[in-house]
Amino acid sequence: MSRLDQLNGWLDQVLQEKPHQLTAASADASFRQYFRAHLEDGTTLIVMDAPPPHEDCRPFVKVAALFAEAGLNVPEILAQDLEQGFLLLSDLGTQTFLDVLNEDNADVLFRDATDALVTWQLASKPGVLPPYDEALLRRELSLFPDWYVAQHLKIELDEKQRNTLDNVLSTIVRYNLAQPSVYVHRDYMPRNLMVSTPSPGILDFQDAVYGPISYDVASLFKDAFISWEEERVLDGAIRYWEKARKAGLPVRPDFGDFYRDFEWMGLQRHLKVLGIFARINYRDGKPKYLADTPRFMNYVRQVCVRYGELKSLLRLLDTLEKCEPQFGYTF
Repeated sequence: MSRLDQLNGWLDQVLQEKPHQLTAASADASFRQYFRAHLEDGTTLIVMDAPPPHEDCRPFVKVAALFAEAGLNVPEILAQDLEQGFLLLSDLGTQTFLDVLNEDNADVLFRDATDALVTWQLASKPGVLPPYDEALLRRELSLFPDWYVAQHLKIELDEKQRNTLDNVLSTIVRYNLAQPSVYVHRDYMPRNLMVSTPSPGILDFQDAVYGPISYDVASLFKDAFISWEEERVLDGAIRYWEKARKAGLPVRPDFGDFYRDFEWMGLQRHLKVLGIFARINYRDGKPKYLADTPRFMNYVRQVCVRYGELKSLLRLLDTLEKCEPQFGYTF
């Protein structure tokens, strides 16, 4: 029996044989797939297919409950089969923030996103979500040399280059771990925020952890799929910081110190994502993500020029850039 037959059989049972039609809703960079079930009365529902052993629905279920308890708008879980990897969810709509963002509505949408983020962080409790600890930070950063440098650029670093990169990555981890910890969505960006009421609807939160407070706001304003002028990024960071301080969240009392945290945390994420996008291409055969690697490299370079401790990384990137493949993806 095919995976789709399995899914349809489960859905027939859950919907008590109500007629429905499945259409593709979305797919992400993992093995998960999403379908929209159209019922005869016009109702639409979302079906998540998270095939074991590649995916596990349990974290999604757990984190959805945490978001709901905080009063935020996430899909309601209507039915579940954790062993087969199927979830039936309420439908938050078809438009993401990324679909509609423009200069006219950006302030309103980012205000909603920032308000929701502060609410999420205020619900934080230690010991509930996995820690964003040194081991995880280092494991993520290793994706950059393992996949972006070795697989995408086809470069084997020499001993001096490896030592340079190791020292910089250790510095990044040290700065990240010095931040106060809160709940971290871990992919809080316009592509995962839905135009809905209340705003925003929040998706793709199954990898949530307990870690550095600046991570999600860095994800929001230094996004994987859309770039803003530095003036807007700075303004967004200030507005978040002001709201967070007023709410009693443990951000740095001086904005300059917070913005340094914001930039160093963003640097960790951007190096990680460069590795992830290369891995998705070369391991999983999904080439489209590599087209966005120049955006991430630009983010990395912007931070490197501002901090003396990152000058050695900037020099290494200059060397590596000479070996950048002319075409950013394979088929």
